[in-house]
Formats: sequence, structure tokens, C-alpha cells
Amino acid sequence: RLQNTNKVMTGDARTGRVRTILTECDEAWIDVSNSLKWLDDDRFFTWLSERDGWRHLYLVSRTGREIKLLTPGQFDVISVQSIDEEGGWVYYIASPDNPTQRYLFRSPLDGSGKVEQVGPADQKGTHKYQMSPDSKWAFHTYSSFDTPPIITLVSLPEHKTKKVLAENAELRSELSKLKKKATEFFRIDIGDGVLLDAWCMKPPDFNHKKQYPLFFYVYGEPADQTVLDKWGGEKYLWHLMLAQQGYLVMSVDNRGTPAPRSRAWRKCIYRRIGILASADQAAATRAIIKSRSYVDPAGIGIWGWSGGGSMSLNAIFRYPELYHTAMAVVFISNQRFYDTIYQERYMGLPDDNEDGYKNGSPITFAHQLKGNLLLVHGTGDDNCHYQSCEALVNELIKHNKHFTMMSYPNRTHSIKEGENTKRHLYELLTRYLKENLPPGPRRRRYVH
Repeated sequence: RLQNTNKVMTGDARTGRVRTILTECDEAWIDVSNSLKWLDDDRFFTWLSERDGWRHLYLVSRTGREIKLLTPGQFDVISVQSIDEEGGWVYYIASPDNPTQRYLFRSPLDGSGKVEQVGPADQKGTHKYQMSPDSKWAFHTYSSFDTPPIITLVSLPEHKTKKVLAENAELRSELSKLKKKATEFFRIDIGDGVLLDAWCMKPPDFNHKKQYPLFFYVYGEPADQTVLDKWGGEKYLWHLMLAQQGYLVMSVDNRGTPAPRSRAWRKCIYRRIGILASADQAAATRAIIKSRSYVDPAGIGIWGWSGGGSMSLNAIFRYPELYHTAMAVVFISNQRFYDTIYQERYMGLPDDNEDGYKNGSPITFAHQLKGNLLLVHGTGDDNCHYQSCEALVNELIKHNKHFTMMSYPNRTHSIKEGENTKRHLYELLTRYLKENLPPGPRRRRYVH
């Protein structure tokens, strides 16, 4: 059940003999996925490891005695895209200088250590690839936070565009008509040398001499980042609409998110899911209030989906003096209700970490609720089971805490089944936010 050891073994089909040739251990956890590919007539295989503090690709001999680093440097290999054995290159996604972006790189298979950026350096944002088996062609998808995807066919390694497959021209045209300010990406210093990545969407007619309510979009767990310089689809459009109506919309990636910022960054959250992350989010909120005088400190809202729903609950329960309104969609209120594959990977075993499971669960602090709370859940959710929602409802009732709740019959974790469901959901969220945390701007009531 502890997911901290991974072994590569070879087996002889004739004799049944099995031999371990590589053992990978970690004090926290080891990710299940790995880019293992046999090379050189099956004498070597590729292996992703964080053994030097960064996620790198290694070449390992069949005996396990030779281990050669292919991607040296203080950066993380995010994913392996293709291996060109004939040409002697491995292609991978990384972003050494900016953890919110994604680019294509390559390194030689001979272990000489040369790292080359293949993708265009002048296209800031996120680059995705579907590469041909010979690594000479790729479908290339490029987007940024405010720019919808463009899909092209490119030749490699020169990365020359051969054909534009999809421009999203109509969507781009419609977006160009909308009133909006460019999204700001920045870093927040929360003390002790910790810098958190963030983005901010401001109202089109933003006036720094006035104050605005601040509305956070969160996730904060090891499964995803929210601070990414890529097209966000429906959530981006909804957040843009809120900014147009007078909200500052922000998102912050706390420690423990899967950002390419080293093993230490990702795994410091081990046994502390819900604890360290919510503390980082609260520290970031305080730092933003202190450094940005146009933020109304009495008007802080937060929302999230799944792990972000749990984070929203932890925020308003654990820090009731800081958060005014929270909207939690399909959440886990008690970590013991969630599946063991996920929860035990990041929290260890319940019997060995009772305090961690208790203090990381929003339900433990539900009695501290002071602000406005909206709970949204699908009764057919097979990921975050509806049981979790009902347990929290009972706890809030027990402590005479008043809240608003919406259950979507038979909807799953995505709350998209049934006629008109998505529209109903986002209109519900919009109405609740505007009624309980009215948009700005407003005259300054507070001096920071």
C-alpha cells in the first residue's frame, strides 16, 4: 500500500526465474507512470527518476549496473515525447526557466549531456506534440493563457511549419471583440524563501485607486496545476466574464502541485495534504492583500472543483477571518472517504498518520465556518462520492452553521450529464457569487 518503491524485473519464460535489475525508492511516493523503452537490441532501457532531486531521464543497462543520465541540469523532464534511436536523440517536454510554460527539448542518447530547445522560443506559452515513430514529424498544438490553440504539422528537428491544421479563427475573432486586459503572471513571496506562481485577471476598466473583491480559483493538490500559461477553455471564459463584471480573479499554485520545480517542491506535501497547501494559499492571500492596495481585504472569495473544492472548504473553515465566501464543487470532506490509490500515495497509511488524515480533512474544521458557503455535488459522483457531501452537511447542521447546497441528480464528477446542466451550474455559481460577494469597484474602505 505504501507507494514508495518501484522495481524493474526480468523473467525467464522457460525457467520461471525472476531477477530484479533496478529498484527505485523514495521517502515520499513514486509516480506509477514511467517512460520505459528498450533500446540497442534490448541491452538498455530508458527510465525516469528523481534520484538527483530533479525528474530526469536515464539510460539503464539490462544488468542494472550501468545508469547514465541523459538530461542533466536543474530542471524537470515533464514528459518524454519520442525516442529517435536511429538519429540518437530523445525528445521531451520541459520548461527550465518558467514552470507555468511547456516547451520541446532534446538530448543525445549517448549521454554527452547536451540539451537543446527544439520548439520556438518566441512563442511563450504551452506547446504539445504528437510525434511520429521516427521523430521527424509532429502535430504541434500551441496556446497561451489568452490565446486559443493553433494546431500545425511541423517537421523536426528544425520545427518548420508544413501545414496549419486548425487556427480557431472564428473563436479568435470573437475573443478579439471582448473587453479584457492581458492576464498578469507573477510570483508571490510568502516568506522563508518560498515563491509561489500566480496569475491575475483584472477588470477591463481597472482603476488602481479603487478596491475590488478578490476571487481565487484553486486546486492545490499533487494531481494538477492551475497556474499554467495555456488556454483554459470554459473556465477561462467564465473567469473573464467575472473580471469584466468587477472582480479580480486570481490563482496560486502552492507547494505540492506537480509543477516542474524539483522533487522537493512536489513532495514536501507528503503526509500533509490539505494542511500545507491551505496554509500556503492563506499566506499568499495575506501577501497579496498587503502588497496590492486595490484588493478589498474584506472581500476575499474562493472556489474550486474536486481537490479544489476540498481546498476551498479548508480555506474558509481553517481561515475564517480571511475568506468571505467559498464555493466548493464535488469535494472530499473527509480524506478517509477517498480511494486508497490516491490518498495513501500522498498521505501514507491512515493508522500511521491519524493526525494528518484528521487535520487535512475539511470536516474537522467545519465548526469554524463564519462566511458564505455553497456546496455543489452530483449524486452519481463515482470519484468524490456523495457520501462525502452528506457527511459534511450533517457536521454543519450539528454546529448550526448555515449554508447553501445544490445536488445534481445522477450527475458524475464532471456534472455535465443531462439537458442544460453546464449552463445551470455556471449560472448558479455566478448568481451565488454576485449575491454574496458583490463585484467592484468600490471606494477604498481600507488602507493596507
